[in-house]
Amino acid sequence: MHVLVIGGGISGLAAAHQLLASGARVTLAEADTRLGGKLRVGSIAGTAAVDLGAESMLARRPEAVELARAVGLGEQLQPPSVAGGAIWTRGAVRPMPKGHLMGVPGDPSAVSGVLSPEGLARISEDGRLPRTELGADVAVGSYVAERLGREVVDRLVEPLLGGVYAGDAYRISMRAAVPQLYEAARGERSLLAAVRAVQDRAAATPAPAGPVFMGIEGGVGRLPQAVADACAAKGADIRLNTPVRELRRTTSDGEPGWLAVTDSEVLRADAVVLATPAPAAARLLAPHAPAAATALDAVEYASMALVTLAFRRSEADRVPDGSGFLVPPVDGRAIKAATFSAHKWSWAAEQDPSLFVLRTSLGRYGEEHLLQRDDAELVELSLRDLRAATGLDARPVDTLVSRWDSGLPQYPVGHLERVAAVRAATDALPGLAVAGAVYGGVGIPACVADGRRAARQVLQAAASAESVNENGEKTRHE
Repeated sequence: MHVLVIGGGISGLAAAHQLLASGARVTLAEADTRLGGKLRVGSIAGTAAVDLGAESMLARRPEAVELARAVGLGEQLQPPSVAGGAIWTRGAVRPMPKGHLMGVPGDPSAVSGVLSPEGLARISEDGRLPRTELGADVAVGSYVAERLGREVVDRLVEPLLGGVYAGDAYRISMRAAVPQLYEAARGERSLLAAVRAVQDRAAATPAPAGPVFMGIEGGVGRLPQAVADACAAKGADIRLNTPVRELRRTTSDGEPGWLAVTDSEVLRADAVVLATPAPAAARLLAPHAPAAATALDAVEYASMALVTLAFRRSEADRVPDGSGFLVPPVDGRAIKAATFSAHKWSWAAEQDPSLFVLRTSLGRYGEEHLLQRDDAELVELSLRDLRAATGLDARPVDTLVSRWDSGLPQYPVGHLERVAAVRAATDALPGLAVAGAVYGGVGIPACVADGRRAARQVLQAAASAESVNENGEKTRHE
């Protein structure tokens, strides 16, 4: 069976790896000149390796760590050197409160250092308010603000959700982003009680041993190339700079299949895994599944930029301990987070002991105007905010700005219904499956899992299409 994977991000690469393990022949077509999508590694100050995209993987969800081990990166897996984050709000960098669920506290006293006295007092009203019916879905921010007040959303929920989705908490779907809280809130009278119910269930089921997050020595951005190398070693035909312009259904020798039109040739495959961002998927699906194309065309994306800064270590002594801090948008800062890479990752500190590398992130949904500034301005905005937060007043020896235009799909209220509609429409197409961050989650493990799921889907569809007729001959049917 020959499967064409369209898209060389981590979802498409994971699909290719799964297909090859099952004995399929694989061609992977990537429109860009490199693989990896939003995972990328670079260098700063000459030789220091840095992640220019995502820098860690959720290890409590196993798919990404499993894939890293399968492609030979097991010995390079590293947990963060420091635990516990912080939040820069109300004029100070404060420890991130404990005992919360995506910023929603189970115990109001846990957030006393972050919220004002008025904000704390508002939380207590949750127990006296009548039950809130959630319906089919609800925005996280709207529901939490109704129960606990806007300050919980603006100073805790927003920066945490913004770090994952670069989105607006008052638009993000609770069912999609915090499903365990959504389900608990449906069965409890108050939101605080729902958080405690989730925490009690978690306490009754011990978490797997090991770190919560994991990185890779030299950067998580090494993972895509390692997967690609493993796929190539198993015979995969990986083609860069190969945008697929059109998909056509075809039949050859009575067997259904697909034709993919590129700039230079037409590729034939028995099945297709479509692992591209929503706009590209919509264009390719429009002739075959117009309802899916319409739904994908409606997906919105947020853009962001990462500013990596290298300082002389002797001049970075004011940077506080810890992995970094988040920034609530309500405080009016340019940056939304800072990561102290030289603290967080031992490999980042050891590769050049004379350097202290950190990075900031800028850009949320609706902040495209901020990202229209040139690289030098983004660097100066980052330095200004770092100086205000930590007192760091040194000039960097090198800087690097990485822009991710339309980098993160948004999960507004109703997103899961949209995904279900896309899957229903594409499932009706023999030999085609979709995968990627827009469907099953934006984290690396979620993308790996969705790529694997799509691979299994086309393999199972091929197997179920085969049957044995009364003469004992194999036939295929739709």
